[in-house]
Amino acid sequence: MNSWPDVYIPKIDARFPLPALHLFNTSSRSVEVLPLKKRYRMYVCGITPYDATHLGHAATYLTFDLINRYLRATGAHVDFVQNITDIDDPLLERAARDGVDWKVLAQSQIDLFRADMTDLHVIPPKDYIGVVEAMPLVVAAVENLVHSKTTYELDGDLYFKVRSDPEFGQRSHYTPEQMLTIFAERGGDPTRAGKSDPLDALIWLRQRGDDPGWPSPFGSGRPGWHIECCAIAHHYLVPEEKDEYAIDIQGGGSDLIFPHHEMSAAQTRVISNQRFARSFVHCGMVGLDGQKMSKSLGNLVFVSTLLRDGVHPSAIRWALMGHRYSQDLMWHESVLDDARAEIERLHLNLARMEVAPTEEVIAGIISSLSEDLDTPRVLQIIRDWMDATEAGSTGGEAGEISRALDTLLGISL
Repeated sequence: MNSWPDVYIPKIDARFPLPALHLFNTSSRSVEVLPLKKRYRMYVCGITPYDATHLGHAATYLTFDLINRYLRATGAHVDFVQNITDIDDPLLERAARDGVDWKVLAQSQIDLFRADMTDLHVIPPKDYIGVVEAMPLVVAAVENLVHSKTTYELDGDLYFKVRSDPEFGQRSHYTPEQMLTIFAERGGDPTRAGKSDPLDALIWLRQRGDDPGWPSPFGSGRPGWHIECCAIAHHYLVPEEKDEYAIDIQGGGSDLIFPHHEMSAAQTRVISNQRFARSFVHCGMVGLDGQKMSKSLGNLVFVSTLLRDGVHPSAIRWALMGHRYSQDLMWHESVLDDARAEIERLHLNLARMEVAPTEEVIAGIISSLSEDLDTPRVLQIIRDWMDATEAGSTGGEAGEISRALDTLLGISL
């Protein structure tokens, strides 16, 4: 699968040191320092392409874009991989509802997503991989689990025994009762008769009727959700055998903490005998006018619609950076209105011949980002600089701060 076009990123002047990045790790439930390395492996779960990119998607992918930008600014190489769940029940159901081929629907939404990410100035992944194209890898991963005797068959379907991983549940920290409830809400089947454990994860679904299927040693069918990311991440990020962790960062929305990330990590632990991720980083959910934003409620705000209405991509970035990434955001039209006004104000200030001192501003932005992406503080630092500039303070370099905003925040005016 083709990714979107690469993004030019200016260099940060060497006189601005970048401290190690601190991030909240869901697994340890604490802010931890990410060890300084020359190479980082980051896997961010991608979309199921049955609808356009909404603000919840944008908030997630902009967060990991900030992480990517910061790590690159330290001089490190970032191997960033993102999947596309281009075969799944919601996609098939939407295609059947609309009377279109599921492959055509998926491709149209993937194309739209790539266009949105391009407009939002998001660094593309090194590998952008659809499950369909990765099917041989997924089949191999399922075979590995079968050979490890951690699976069982139920009416032609294959299940993974989640308790095969002695650390199962320790990344998400939910009670057994919470896990059962969430599992049922997010695509699981805890009440299916015959399962050894209600939480055991489906890894291969035998083909039924006219549903799509792929050949495998376990019969024609398609994979379960969690094994897909496990297989793609493990193949494309090439873990180092001597490392305790297969990758450095596993990212996504907080709705993926359980079951998806917990179960992907459990399967990887069996396949590679490594812990999956050094750090599990999760973004909060985005609501609209006091309600959860969801497809079922029909209250999604789409990035493509905002862009078509003339909203500058940097205004969307600014609006979403106004809260801590790990916290839920309740979106109101006023959030975007304020962001548009501030981006216009920033544009005017960067066009001035004389601006307030910029060195401490850039150092402050770097420091704030290093502290678990404290973007509200970042925006306040920029506002204070604009206040000083408009009050007549001089001695700064507009070009220097403009480059820093582009490099670190993806704000390009």
